[in-house]
Amino acid sequence: MILVLFGPPGSGKGTQAKVITDLKGWPQLSTGDMLRSAIRAGTLLGLEAKAFIDRGELVPDPVVIGLIRDRIREADCEKGFILDGFPRTTKQAEALDLMLADLGRSVGQVVSFEISDRELVGRLSGRRVCRSCGQMFHLVSAPSAKGTLCDRCGGELFQRDDDQASVIENRLKVYLSQTAPVADFYRGQDKLTRLDASASPGGVTQALLALLV
Repeated sequence: MILVLFGPPGSGKGTQAKVITDLKGWPQLSTGDMLRSAIRAGTLLGLEAKAFIDRGELVPDPVVIGLIRDRIREADCEKGFILDGFPRTTKQAEALDLMLADLGRSVGQVVSFEISDRELVGRLSGRRVCRSCGQMFHLVSAPSAKGTLCDRCGGELFQRDDDQASVIENRLKVYLSQTAPVADFYRGQDKLTRLDASASPGGVTQALLALLV
């Protein structure tokens, strides 16, 4: 199964991808994680990507497509994988179809996470991330038992630049103008299924598992 989790930033795609990975064994391919790793490593790609991410803009298609092209050819993707945060433009969706066709494969299902802008802003602005292990927390819904430190490894918690309120607003505008049309692309292929992402994480997991065929 090749599963695409689609939706705006903060809708819970990453959280649910990790759950499905644990249950199904399909690796989670997160372009956001890949790019943040490059940023932490200080690579040229990372420095180039950081300028776009800090402004809440999309990283250029050639960079992201190249990351995915290399990743889907790795051995752990042979039985299936989950795409989290890709494709974000119709050009990326078209490129993905071509990449998979070269491997004799195709996207199996696309699940669209749907949630209001107001709830998204609340989710993202309250999010905190551990500098050491990458574990995510939320000031309201999932705080660390150690306050400003990670209760998993003790690392410092911080707010990502792209979770600042002003950047969040721009991220949502970019999503509506550049990423939302991807839904029409997959709807035309009869692969898109809508999911209410405003429920609790456990509730969303149950609904998502019920959709997977």
